This record gives sequence, C-alpha cells and structure tokens, in this order.
Amino acid sequence: MTQDHFTYRVTWSPEDGEHVGLCAEFPSLSWLDETPEGARAGIRRVVVEVVHDMEASGEKVPDPIADRTYSGEFKVRIPPQAHRALVIQAAEQGVSLNRLASAKLCS
Repeated sequence: MTQDHFTYRVTWSPEDGEHVGLCAEFPSLSWLDETPEGARAGIRRVVVEVVHDMEASGEKVPDPIADRTYSGEFKVRIPPQAHRALVIQAAEQGVSLNRLASAKLCS
C-alpha cells in the first residue's frame, strides 16, 4: 500500500495563519506550512512515517477510504415526528422516502 491511496486535504487555518494538511484516515495527524503544496507534502511524509511505524510494530494500518467497497446503504435513526414529516413530504412530491432522503443528503 502506498500513501497515494489515502485521502488528503489541504485547508487554510485562520488560527495558525498557515495552510494545514490533513489525512482523513489519520484524523489526529496534521501538517502546517506557508503553502498548500508544502502542507500536502508534509502530511504525506508524516503519514508515510506513521504507516511505517505501525507496520513495524504489528499494528493494523487503516484501509484507505478510496480502496473500500460501499453498498450504498446505511441506516439513520431519526425521531418519529421527523420520520412522519418526511413521509408526508415524499408523498406530496410523488417520490419514495428513499428518493427524498437521498436527494436531501446529496444536495
């Protein structure tokens, strides 16, 4: 596995006045840099080191999000009143509850 399969993001940190590199699979890690490129390169280096250390100590390395398989299904628990309101809204729109919820989640 290479560090290229992990999910990286660079954002601005107003508190630090620098760009921060993040890795979704390792939420406790970050790297600050003056440039977005430096933040991305920094977090990638940190992840490589952490993965190396984890492998050396026999720890399980998280599977990259990009390499996981998704069914497209997940359950969400909501209050009964909200459930009723959504069923009514779906009926009024002439769509299934699943279609309505999917549209709301993806918009």
